[in-house]
Amino acid sequence: MHVFHSVRPGILPCQSIETLIAGGAITSDTPFDADQVQPASLDLRLSDVAWRVRASFLPGRRKVEDRIADVAMHTIDLSDGVVLEKGCVYIARLQERLNLPKGLIARANPKSSTGRVDVFVRLLTDQGASFDDVAEGYEGPLYLEIAPQTFSILVRPGTRLNQLRLKAGEPPKLETRSVGVDLQGGEIVGFRGRRHAGVIDLDNIDGHDPRDFWEPQILRRGELLLDPGEFYILASSGAVEIPVDQAAEMTPIDPSVGEFRVHYAGFFDPGFGTDEAHGAGSRGVLEVRTHDTPFLLEHDQIVARLVYEPLTEKPTRLYGEGGSHYQKQGLKLSKHFKPW
Repeated sequence: MHVFHSVRPGILPCQSIETLIAGGAITSDTPFDADQVQPASLDLRLSDVAWRVRASFLPGRRKVEDRIADVAMHTIDLSDGVVLEKGCVYIARLQERLNLPKGLIARANPKSSTGRVDVFVRLLTDQGASFDDVAEGYEGPLYLEIAPQTFSILVRPGTRLNQLRLKAGEPPKLETRSVGVDLQGGEIVGFRGRRHAGVIDLDNIDGHDPRDFWEPQILRRGELLLDPGEFYILASSGAVEIPVDQAAEMTPIDPSVGEFRVHYAGFFDPGFGTDEAHGAGSRGVLEVRTHDTPFLLEHDQIVARLVYEPLTEKPTRLYGEGGSHYQKQGLKLSKHFKPW
C-alpha cells in the first residue's frame, strides 16, 4: 500500500486531489468531468444502478451489495433518468471508486444544492462502521443512500448529490464560530417547502419556478414560528468567510438548544465569502427541519456552528472562480430555481 506524505496535516486542496486521480487512488467508471474537482473536495456522481430499499442500514462487516440483498425491493436502471419519490429510501452505486493510500481518510457531505431541496444523502462503504466516513486505506466502491424528504427528484447517471473531502493526518480544529439566523434581512426572511409540489430535475439549472415549490415566510412580531415536520430555507445573520488556506464544516447545534436540525450540506470551500475570491459579504444558507415540537426562532438566535480546519497547502483555485451560484449569496434557493 502506498503511503501519502504531506508537509502538514490538513484537508487536501484540489491539486492534491488531482494528483491522487492521476496516480489511480481515485478512479471512475467514466472520465472525470472538468469541473468535478472543487477547491477542497471532489464531487461524486451517480452510476446507472440503484435500489429501492425498505430500510436504511450500515453494512457492518459485510459488503454493501451483500447487505442490499436483504433489504432491496427492486433494482432501478437510472440510464434514461428516474424519479426518486419523496418518503422513499434508495441506495445508488457511485461512479467513483477509492484505493486510498495509508495516511489518508475521507469524509462525505451533501452538496449545497442537494441539502437545499431537502434530499437527505449519506455515503456508504464496504465494511463501513459509520455513514459519510471513509477509513484509512479503504479500497473499494462507494454507494449513496438517498432519501428525498419534501420533493420528489429526477436523477440520472452523472447527477452529483454529494462530495468527498480528503484529509491527511489529524489536523487541528482551528476555531469554531457560532452561526445565528437572520430574521431582519427584508420582508421575506425565509422559504418553506410546499408539501405537494412537482418533481425537481436536479440537472436542470434555473429551470423551475420557485413559486411552485416554496412559500415565502414573512416575519411577524420579530420571530418566526417553525412548524413540526416542515422544511425551511433561512440565512445566517452574519457574513461567512473561509480563509484561502482553510476549509470549514457547518455542524448542527446541540439538540438541547432547540428541537430542530440545521444544515444538511456542511462543507464550505476555501475562498467562500472572501475579498480574494470576490465573495465578500456572503451569508450561509441554513436548511432547517423541525422535529416534533413547534419552535419560535428569534433574530440572531444561534442555530449552527462552523468548524474550521487547515488545508495541507493553499489550493490553486478558490471557491467561486469561474462563477458560482452561491458566492456573494444572501437568502437564496438552490440553483435549480429561477430568481424569486
